[in-house]
Amino acid sequence: MPLGLIGTKVGMTQVYDDQGQAAPVTVLQLGPCPVLQIRTADRDGYSAVQIGYKDKPRKNATRAERGHVSNSLESKRRKKRQGQDIPAKADVEPQRLIREFRLSGEDGPAVGAKLTVEMFKDIKAVDVIGTTKGRGTAGVIKRWGFGGMPAAHGAKKVHREVGSTSSLASNRGSGRPKRGKKLPGRYGAERVTIRNLDVVQIDLENNLLLVRGAVPGFNGAFVMVRPTNKK
Repeated sequence: MPLGLIGTKVGMTQVYDDQGQAAPVTVLQLGPCPVLQIRTADRDGYSAVQIGYKDKPRKNATRAERGHVSNSLESKRRKKRQGQDIPAKADVEPQRLIREFRLSGEDGPAVGAKLTVEMFKDIKAVDVIGTTKGRGTAGVIKRWGFGGMPAAHGAKKVHREVGSTSSLASNRGSGRPKRGKKLPGRYGAERVTIRNLDVVQIDLENNLLLVRGAVPGFNGAFVMVRPTNKK
């Protein structure tokens, strides 16, 4: 799987092409993302690149978060004097969000390198990974699109109820519904991948990527973008 970037969803707008056709696009602000760590098959059992996004104030970062990106801690200097092998650090500020992208081989960027939206300039389509808007606990009409119960005069205060969930409806014979029965519950706040979105435009100066169509999440939510793996 190729490398990707972390960013935020700015919002939706529309742009026009040379023929005057309007394209609905989502604006994503990606990177720059420093490379924090390189995972290798020999040490970690898999190959991946770990990157970060957005600096986090040092006063709000834990000691572990500061030590993950810097070699300035006294404990690391002491281990280095003792001859212990310390992996290379990116020497950047603590990061708000850290994610990994798997690699098919051992080749990858060096620790400390900055990845920008320029890596998508020759990419025609991308996959966008985000978290959908959380809507709390919802009923079956809002969550699953049920039509509701009859609204005639004989129906009293049952218009938005689920309906039958008995063994007759589930055909189990045990009085319990089948697994996967559509019922009220938590709606949204789930990780979703939207695949094969066309890259419409790239703004290298402002680190913006415009993709055709909608992307999960609210404006300002974190997203992960990678070249699509859909054939």
